[in-house]
Amino acid sequence: MHRYPLAKGTVVIRGGAVLTPAGLVDADVVIVDGLVTAVESNVTAPEGATVLDAEGCITGPGFVDLHTHLREPGKEQAETIASGARAAALGGYTAVVAMPNTSPCLDSAFVVRAVLDLGATTTTEVAVAGAITVGRAGEQLAPIAELAALGVQLFTDDGTGVQHGGVARRALDYCTGLGVTYAEHCEDLAIASGGVVHEGAWSAKLGLPGQPASAEEAMVARDLLLAGELGARIHLLHLSTVGSVELVRAAKAKGIAVTAEAAPHHFTLTDAEIASYDARFKVNPPLRPDEHVAAIIEGLCDGTIDAIATDHAPHTPETKDLPFDEAPPGMLGLETAFSLAYERLVEAAGMRVERLFDLLSTNPARIAELDAAGARPYGHTAHGARVAPGIPANLVVVDPSARWTVAGTALASLATNTPYEGRSMHGSVRHTILRGEPVVISGEAQR
Repeated sequence: MHRYPLAKGTVVIRGGAVLTPAGLVDADVVIVDGLVTAVESNVTAPEGATVLDAEGCITGPGFVDLHTHLREPGKEQAETIASGARAAALGGYTAVVAMPNTSPCLDSAFVVRAVLDLGATTTTEVAVAGAITVGRAGEQLAPIAELAALGVQLFTDDGTGVQHGGVARRALDYCTGLGVTYAEHCEDLAIASGGVVHEGAWSAKLGLPGQPASAEEAMVARDLLLAGELGARIHLLHLSTVGSVELVRAAKAKGIAVTAEAAPHHFTLTDAEIASYDARFKVNPPLRPDEHVAAIIEGLCDGTIDAIATDHAPHTPETKDLPFDEAPPGMLGLETAFSLAYERLVEAAGMRVERLFDLLSTNPARIAELDAAGARPYGHTAHGARVAPGIPANLVVVDPSARWTVAGTALASLATNTPYEGRSMHGSVRHTILRGEPVVISGEAQR
């Protein structure tokens, strides 16, 4: 079994605040041979140590993305595992979970091993989500036990929800017996009826086929009922509606073992953006009106939604240049997620920084079992822990006061389909440390 190497040598992160188990404290962080060895003030760096300036910054656990489309194998012209991992590192991520809708999809041990091997030498640790059904066709269950034996912890047919309730129930039951998590892309295709935007005022005005919020909410309701009945653990992907948030809130109150994620575009953009017919704003689930955006923000703030996941979905320019209803859904997300979340949730909504790190790091690591207690594949190191002596040095240093402007051509992804082109951002990633190695220094990738 391949083992991720730990960096050798000493790194000192000097200045700023550190997110520790006791909260934010002003301190330096010392890393030796891939582990945090000290969190204390006024450290004298030993000769030969790498010293990273963190003045005015916050050092915390590296971010973990539950929902990254790396495209490889099959669509390497849009993204490769290496380019996606580099984008992730620049965005402050020390681990990502690769979605299975590749070609071939991640429904066999052979393909899963190949992706894990390709990810083993990149600048971000790469875990994978396995497909629930063979070919993501929603009919025959994939070899879930075989993939679980490789350390796969999340299973989803992302891009298409499991349409048949009986198949979904059988998969939930099977995942429960194996101790892995069923993760659902909630979209009832019969209700969605080919809609490419939210069904509402803008779809009517623009003459684009609309998808009602009930298409998402119907499957959320179905799967929560099934999970409650079976005592299963379930994770709901990229929620986007008022009703979905209310259903999850009620399910948690009943003790159902549900976690949920939301993507930055669903709490920073509304369906008014589609007025331009610009396909960079086409995403699935679609952008929603203000009341849905407000519900997602409330869910993130009150604990109903557990994690922020990017749903990073690169596409080539020629596909995104197609007419809106023909272009594929999806947008870039890894390099803008922290800035958007900090700006919208901390600065605008008053969220505590500690809670933001829970959403971007600690909770996603726990859900994917990439934390200290998890069954990590291929020797992955632990992620998500607040900074303390003894933890693997998977860390991020963020600068809340930094300002930068988004340019798709300047991002590390092979694709450029960001909906935030030209937007001025608040907050940025200064350094990213993976297994004790600084892979991003002062906003620049080191390899």
